[in-house]
Amino acid sequence: MTTPIIQLDKLTKKYEEQLAVNNLSLSIHKGEIFGLLGPNGAGKTTTILMMLGLSEPTSGNITVCGINPTRNPIAVKKKVGYLPDDVGFYQHMTGLENLLYTAQLNGIPLDEAKKRAHHLLQKVDLLDAADKKTGKYSRGMRQRLGLADVLMKKPEVIILDEPTLGIDPEGVRDFLKLIRELNEEEQMTVLLSSHHLHQVQQICDRVGIFVKGELLAAGDMESLAKQLFVEDTFVIEIKAQPIHKEFIERLQTIPNVNKVETVPSGIEIYCKEDVSAAISRAIIESGASLYQLQKKNFGLDEIYHRYFEGGNPDGIGLTKK
Repeated sequence: MTTPIIQLDKLTKKYEEQLAVNNLSLSIHKGEIFGLLGPNGAGKTTTILMMLGLSEPTSGNITVCGINPTRNPIAVKKKVGYLPDDVGFYQHMTGLENLLYTAQLNGIPLDEAKKRAHHLLQKVDLLDAADKKTGKYSRGMRQRLGLADVLMKKPEVIILDEPTLGIDPEGVRDFLKLIRELNEEEQMTVLLSSHHLHQVQQICDRVGIFVKGELLAAGDMESLAKQLFVEDTFVIEIKAQPIHKEFIERLQTIPNVNKVETVPSGIEIYCKEDVSAAISRAIIESGASLYQLQKKNFGLDEIYHRYFEGGNPDGIGLTKK
């Protein structure tokens, strides 16, 4: 198995008596888009600052691109691009001039910098605004220029901290599409920190649920469901006729089935494992006709509703990592 490009091991950060990040362990692999999802104040930005060497952990270890950012922050900054929630530029300079200035700071030759800047301005759809002073840019334009800016040095990793705050819905869609394209075309590793579940679900390969400084679970949607919905990992929806009491009772006797509910669309069966085959067999053996059977996948909507809004992790069988 390849070595993670970002590795956090029992990372802890305390501000006097306040515990901002608590014993955080996390691995992010090269080429993936990882979403760090949690409410404001969860400790996401504090974690990012430690990854960049801008804040020193109280305890624990970090490696980013094989480098310890606490000991070698400059080396990490050469390999990592960081876009905060509100990026700043020299407002008296144009978008192109800002990018060329960043290139100069990173020791990129001028001819190469100009080619790279024009390519990136086209990629983020700002070529027409290249000679416009950034003081006249909208927030969405500044964020897109910010993405071009962090890409000037061809980083191995880009970290985006709430990058879509204040951008209109269409701008958000375009921004997220651009992130996915860059990931696919250049195999760039992306860490996206956000409290917007739909944005994270839209583009991330894996997600980490982060609350009060702790990583509660991490994985793809199916893996998160298994960790967060221990008793009801799967929900299977069926349409069958006829439905009667004996038929429902038979479904309830299938191993790993926790609950059977009749709903307007048919029947929902909550279970620990995927028992679709056993359900189909039981329906046919009962003499009923099966018209439809499908698995309902838990999305971040359900995770947010049952954990963040419900406020009772014990009530959903939460397993901490």
